[in-house]
Amino acid sequence: MSAAPAYSEDKAGSAGPGEPEYGHDPASGGIFSSDYKRHDDLKEMLDTNKDSLKLEAMKRIVAMIARGKNASDLFPAVVKNVACKNIEVKKLVYVYLVRYAEEQQDLALLSISTFQRGLKDPNQLIRASALRVLSSIRVPIIAPIMMLAIKEAASDMSPYVRKTAAHAIPKLYSLDSDQKDQLIEVIEKLLADKTTLVAGSVVMAFEEVCPERIDLIHKNYRKLCNLLIDVEEWGQVVIISMLTRYARTQFLSPTQNESLLEESPEKAFYGSEEDEAKGPGSGEAATAALPARKPYVMDPDHRLLLRNTKPLLQSRSAAVVMAVAQLYFHLAPKAEVGVIAKALVRLLRSHSEVQYVVLQNVATMSIKRRGMFEPYLKSFYIRSTDPTQIKILKLEVLTNLANETNIPTVLREFQTYIRSMDKDFVAATIQAIGRCATNIGRVRDTCLNGLVQLLSNRDELVVAESVVVIKKLLQMQPAQHEEIIKHLAKLTDNIQVPMARASILWLIGEYCEHVPKIAPDVLRKMAKSFTAEEDIVKLQVINLAAKLYLTNSKQTKLLTQYVLSLAKYDQNYDIRDRARFTRQLVAPPEQGGAFSRQAKKLFLAPKPAPVLESSFKDRDHFQLGSLSHLLNAKATGYQELPDWPEEAPDPSVRNVEVPEWTKCSSRERRKEKEKPFYSDSEGESGPTESADSEPESESESDRESGSGASSSESDNEDQDEDEEEDRGRGSASEQSEGEGEKKTKKRKKGSEGAGEGSSSDDDSDSSSDSSESEETSETEEEQAEATAWRTKTPPSSKSTPAAKEISLLDLEDFTPPSVQPVSPASAVSASLVADLEGLTLTDSCLVPSLLSPVSSAGRQELLHRVAGEGLAVDYAFSRQPFSGDPHMVSVHIYFSNSSDTPIRGLRVGTPKLPAGISIQEFPEIESLAPGESTTAVLGINFCDSTQAANFQLCTQTRQFYVCIQPPVGELMAPVFMSENEFKKEQGKLMGMNEITEKLVLPDCCRSDHAVVQRVTATAHLGRVPCGTSEEYRFAGRTLSSGSLVLLTLDARPAGAAQLTVNSEKMVIGTMLVKDVIQALTQ
Repeated sequence: MSAAPAYSEDKAGSAGPGEPEYGHDPASGGIFSSDYKRHDDLKEMLDTNKDSLKLEAMKRIVAMIARGKNASDLFPAVVKNVACKNIEVKKLVYVYLVRYAEEQQDLALLSISTFQRGLKDPNQLIRASALRVLSSIRVPIIAPIMMLAIKEAASDMSPYVRKTAAHAIPKLYSLDSDQKDQLIEVIEKLLADKTTLVAGSVVMAFEEVCPERIDLIHKNYRKLCNLLIDVEEWGQVVIISMLTRYARTQFLSPTQNESLLEESPEKAFYGSEEDEAKGPGSGEAATAALPARKPYVMDPDHRLLLRNTKPLLQSRSAAVVMAVAQLYFHLAPKAEVGVIAKALVRLLRSHSEVQYVVLQNVATMSIKRRGMFEPYLKSFYIRSTDPTQIKILKLEVLTNLANETNIPTVLREFQTYIRSMDKDFVAATIQAIGRCATNIGRVRDTCLNGLVQLLSNRDELVVAESVVVIKKLLQMQPAQHEEIIKHLAKLTDNIQVPMARASILWLIGEYCEHVPKIAPDVLRKMAKSFTAEEDIVKLQVINLAAKLYLTNSKQTKLLTQYVLSLAKYDQNYDIRDRARFTRQLVAPPEQGGAFSRQAKKLFLAPKPAPVLESSFKDRDHFQLGSLSHLLNAKATGYQELPDWPEEAPDPSVRNVEVPEWTKCSSRERRKEKEKPFYSDSEGESGPTESADSEPESESESDRESGSGASSSESDNEDQDEDEEEDRGRGSASEQSEGEGEKKTKKRKKGSEGAGEGSSSDDDSDSSSDSSESEETSETEEEQAEATAWRTKTPPSSKSTPAAKEISLLDLEDFTPPSVQPVSPASAVSASLVADLEGLTLTDSCLVPSLLSPVSSAGRQELLHRVAGEGLAVDYAFSRQPFSGDPHMVSVHIYFSNSSDTPIRGLRVGTPKLPAGISIQEFPEIESLAPGESTTAVLGINFCDSTQAANFQLCTQTRQFYVCIQPPVGELMAPVFMSENEFKKEQGKLMGMNEITEKLVLPDCCRSDHAVVQRVTATAHLGRVPCGTSEEYRFAGRTLSSGSLVLLTLDARPAGAAQLTVNSEKMVIGTMLVKDVIQALTQ
């Protein structure tokens, strides 16, 4: 036994650089070690005057905390450095203090004046860290100091500090609830904040401190709806949950008319011949009989919430998707709830923990809205690799979705599941078959026959579960299934599972008149083994004896008395009581009571068939996605979902008034002309928000600007509904559209003319762009940035408006997947802009070049327009398979004619190529008019080498010698394989086929996205899934020979990395290593 780890847990093991090393030997540690020398070197480093040593010490201390080691004894040495002037040291000191301030409260209180000074620090990170430490000291005596600090931070210029203030509010409230009124004032102030960084945090504080104060949300409702798309994911979840409860108190139920229609008969819609014969008066009378309700019109603010949350269904965060799904389920009309089904099914491809939560919610939804998930039935099929809990939940969903149309498919699936080795899953499958038989009468006999066949299964648990389900099914039609009851009676000798034996005995006793010969024999066998049975079986034996005594006393009188005598002395008091009770009812003394005369009615009363229901039937009274819904029990802190109001509250409370001085400002006039990214209601914070902005115009601007992820179909639906709801509000939107058209006409005139007019239009455009892109900045910052942008933009530039028109039209025509925004200056050169100026946007030749996935190198020059006498030729590696020959590299050739005469007969001349390299020529281009461009595709087999392919480009009059040399990364195509296949193939390519190099990754290239992007941009490889987050694997094959190329990058947190390439082609491997290292270390 080694005692050292028990006494000095933190000392054992390997030490870091410069850290004293302790042995594993009991004599060198534990009770024999000198504890007072612990961490002496760190304390000395913290006491020095050198900032570099202090920084190194703090890094090591924070690393110790990250590894879970206890560093609380260093608190006095660390807290002294809170006043250090070095920013980096101060940050790490605050990180340490946040961790240990609650444990070492007395020492932390001594430094409280230093924390207060930190609140005035010019660095926003220090101010935020000081407030975080102050709120971590859980001592009620400093609550007033914390209150002052929070109030000060809530007015800070930095949104990060204001966010930290919002985080500190719930901490102070839990420490001293008497401060609630002052905290609500701070929350009200922070709710008016217009930055996305603060929104999520302050709503969380609102939920913790004063969730009942809905009046604080009224003025900020529209702003929160419009900001939602840009808030961080954690904040989105909190805001959506709060807005769900808010909407349930402020809007009418969108399903009230639907329930009214369901109550009225179908003939009310189509009518019938009888109704027509009765005349018009009968229809009017029927209409008058219906409850007098106003036609439902959705509140524009209700529609705004639904529209702005819909794009978040495509979020990468499962929590955000789940939050939007529950919002739609609780708030949306039935016709619109279906959009969430596809998003929830997508989450089923995630981790098992996410699947478990999503399936819990889908199981609840599928009971009320079955049709929503029916198209995705196959997504709920069970895989053998699924955990048991996931299998059972998928089974629940499949059972809920079963109907007369898909029941054959579902039952075939269930038949496969019964063969599983997972016994709990098999039992759940048998119960699911029973539920399907109960719900769908057409397949009841089929299910019953299938369950009877399972009675011959070798597995006792399968048989037992089948018996329990058969018992429930037989109660529906006992007279038609006598043979099954007889078959079950014979199984009493073999089945040992108590629940199954009890079910068989109950069936025989309940329907003993159907099996009069078998029932007494079963009782005889049970009486023989009575003492050895389980309690649940003994109770059913007593019931069986009583029922047989009442129906067939001649054969069973003695058996009944014997069983009751045995039960009288049983160890279990339930069985003893049941025996006494039964004896008095069935076989009383000479003078029986009134109950004994009614014994038959008591024991043999007809019993209703059991209803097999889903365990998720009553869970929808909890808010979906909540912990309470998951546990099916009210959790601490859960807030009930309010019921819909009978009458809608006043919608004008959400209007925000504008002070008179803002209406006359030039900035507001400019904002009316422009179409801002967000609506006017949240363009200014607090009292400067626009009151006259109608919800309709808000939603339109939002649709045009930010909610780009929503589909065009939903936009059309929303427009139609909004037109029906707000016919009177169209004038304002039409006016704004008219102003927008005038503005575009002015821009076009300015771009055609030269001089001051064009430059002023450019300035206004650029300033509007800057104001749209900087939603969260202050007014002064926006104006300063607009001025700076004007100084950078040359006044006489004609190309800028053209470039902007191209991007705007492209966005309207199609939505390319995840295009990174690039500034116009970096995207195209000045000469290319000049060349493109005269081209039309609908040129068919430009579309493929814009959409085709080219390599990272982009377009490279093959022939300059000066050397080509007006013919300019570029090329790019498209990374698409070449249709003529899969072994060839596909190269896109871009021709443009900048001369005044047409170029005729463009073709490839007879090439003189090295051995092995071949070219498949493109079809001859007959004519290229002046100013026109076109594209051709050339196939080149480089024979797995980077040798240049030399060939001639010919026209009718000239020949031009050109060459194309490929980067090594373009000579391969991606291969998709599993992790095991990768390791297996890598094991075959060791020794000389493996090239390894070490490198250090820069800070900008340590994220997953950056590494994968740079590697795949350098080499055309496919990523291979990997179990660890620090390792990246890529695989591909060379196009010509099909040789495997495997690339592995092992990256460490500190930036050190090792690159390994395995390939039969050693030259390709060496060159690939060099190119990838160059790409990663730039």
